[in-house]
Amino acid sequence: MPSADRLARLFLLPLGLFVLAFFLLPMARLVAVAGSGPNGLGEYLVLVTSPRHFSTLIATLVLSATATLATLAIGVVVALFLGRTRFPGQNILIAMLTLPLAFPGVVVGFMIILLAGRQGLIGGWTQALGMGRLVFAYSMAGLFAGYVYFSLPRVMVTLLAAVEKLDPALEEAARSLGASRVQVLRDVILPGIAPSLMASGAIAFATAMGAFGTAFTLATRIDVLAMTIYTEFTLNANIASAAALSIALGLITWVVLAATRNLAGDRVAAAG
Repeated sequence: MPSADRLARLFLLPLGLFVLAFFLLPMARLVAVAGSGPNGLGEYLVLVTSPRHFSTLIATLVLSATATLATLAIGVVVALFLGRTRFPGQNILIAMLTLPLAFPGVVVGFMIILLAGRQGLIGGWTQALGMGRLVFAYSMAGLFAGYVYFSLPRVMVTLLAAVEKLDPALEEAARSLGASRVQVLRDVILPGIAPSLMASGAIAFATAMGAFGTAFTLATRIDVLAMTIYTEFTLNANIASAAALSIALGLITWVVLAATRNLAGDRVAAAG
């Protein structure tokens, strides 16, 4: 047996132990706890049988999807500008735009409160203009702003790398054939960065679905799935329901990630 194969098999043991300890056993325990409640296996249906939980699921899906779309739209514009423009201080600007990568969700929520809370900066401006104090930090709008702020650096870094790999000759050829800027964006640039666009969008969606810190900080009038799981577990001591909701959240996110990965793979194959 070649030494490389023996070395690879040697690393299979710690890999298997890691997967067993940190994935299989916790997931098995979570499944067992979810089915041990008073409703038995019916606890898995609580997400669709409970009107409150179902409305929370819909709100979480809508919020995550809209935040993802907004993040992608902003990320494409920023990535195209930074990838095609050279100016003094560009590296400093990119470093500043990626600074939120170092912030946990609680810090992002705190920043949203400072911006749009009861004593926030935006409210002071609108009150000075005679429009009353605008406060939206403690609502879905505030959570939407927090999710976009939190996900934008991750999306921007991925798209910026994809834009820099695009061949400028393709755009020049399209323009020489009479294509407008919108047509070049639609027919050349977006198809060229489509795999990165889908991958970064899936990550942004998964992050928004499971984000807890920002929602916890702004949770005055916010009811999303992560907060519902926290409430069921800590305040209501309904561990079975919390486990079932956690499994449902994980499965929904996994389905989106798997579908996006397969679609991105097909796009890469088609492009090749």
